[in-house]
Amino acid sequence: MKNIFKSIFYLFISAVLSSSCNDQIIETYIANVPIYITYEELRSSVQSETTRNLENPGKIYFYENYLFVNEYLDGIHVIDNSDPSSPQNIAFINIPGNVDISIKDDILYADSYIDLVAIDISDITSISEVNRLEDIFPYILPPYDENYRVDEIDYDKGVVVDWELKKVTREVDERIYPVYPWYGGVDYMLSSYSNGTAGYSSGASSFGIGGSMARFTAKDNVLYTIDSYSLKVIDIASLDNIYVTKTLNIGWNIETLFPSGNHLFIGSQSGMLIYDISNPYNPVYISDYWHITSCDPVVIEGDYAYVTLRSGNLCGETSDQLDVIDISDIKEPSLVRSYAMTEPYGLGIDNSVLFICDGSAGLKIYDASDVEQIDQNIIATFSNIQAYDVIPVNGVLMLIGDDGLYQYDYSDLSDIKLLSSISITN
Repeated sequence: MKNIFKSIFYLFISAVLSSSCNDQIIETYIANVPIYITYEELRSSVQSETTRNLENPGKIYFYENYLFVNEYLDGIHVIDNSDPSSPQNIAFINIPGNVDISIKDDILYADSYIDLVAIDISDITSISEVNRLEDIFPYILPPYDENYRVDEIDYDKGVVVDWELKKVTREVDERIYPVYPWYGGVDYMLSSYSNGTAGYSSGASSFGIGGSMARFTAKDNVLYTIDSYSLKVIDIASLDNIYVTKTLNIGWNIETLFPSGNHLFIGSQSGMLIYDISNPYNPVYISDYWHITSCDPVVIEGDYAYVTLRSGNLCGETSDQLDVIDISDIKEPSLVRSYAMTEPYGLGIDNSVLFICDGSAGLKIYDASDVEQIDQNIIATFSNIQAYDVIPVNGVLMLIGDDGLYQYDYSDLSDIKLLSSISITN
């Protein structure tokens, strides 16, 4: 009997060991293998360089006759826009991992992967980094080839700046499905934009103007930044002592923010959040407006918020539309009407002239003075561009699309003219 029990015991142990061994297998496959720069390299890379061609333009920002065009995850093109009919590409600011910027009093604030950098641009041809907050943003990853899995990431090596497809041989656990990385705070609405009145002016301070897909904005001595789930309040009163005063967890899939007076309007994939910033250091939640899951930039003029909802990509739903929301009672925002669109991205508004970047359908310009009949009052359509975002200022519309930068004169709405364009170079 002992021998029988002993045999059964050995068979059981053998089965367990065999099962355990079978779980670990050697596999060879093609993978996206990360390419790193060290944290030391990241934090010594900000510098002014000679001009580059636009290759993968992202968001746009306007400040004192200069246009700043993000080169996605690489840095910023500086364009002298004193004459919009003849813009001059004059410099490139190398900022690894850059997506968003904001400017106050000649100091440019930019994300650089996980860090915030403050850059003195008072001499645009000789910029200098004046401060840096390290490790305040989520670790983010550049796009990769989704036809292949992602190899292991060693966060101690630095930040991932690119990928290479390579054959990899590893011991893997057959019970675990390959995990694909989360994108963190990166905005992939572009291969990811608010209007001419969105910039603040307070006393002697000067602020720039971002687009409706911006994630950075400033008021007084505070810089606001968002990632996919939080709002950061950063004290920028003293360049020598920039620091995060508060981080608010405000939800999930947060995408854009738009300042208007004493309010912040925050767009997410599921709605619009409204915060009171009459005390800039202490944003206070007021109300929200919820909609179907969709990509969601927002601009404000008067008593109305204009929100574009876009389907596809990472945004979740199938609806493409413009929502007009009555915010005359800031505590009870309500939908006025929805208008069907094709593929709306960014938008802007100036004195009831509404500009919508409708993706493959191009740029659409509406008279929005009657919010109940916007679709009946189209002023012009430019269908030969893939439009992403706009900034309208003083009769000049600055537009970024997947094939370059365009500028239009809309001072005469009966005769809107193309002033200039700078094409991308692949």
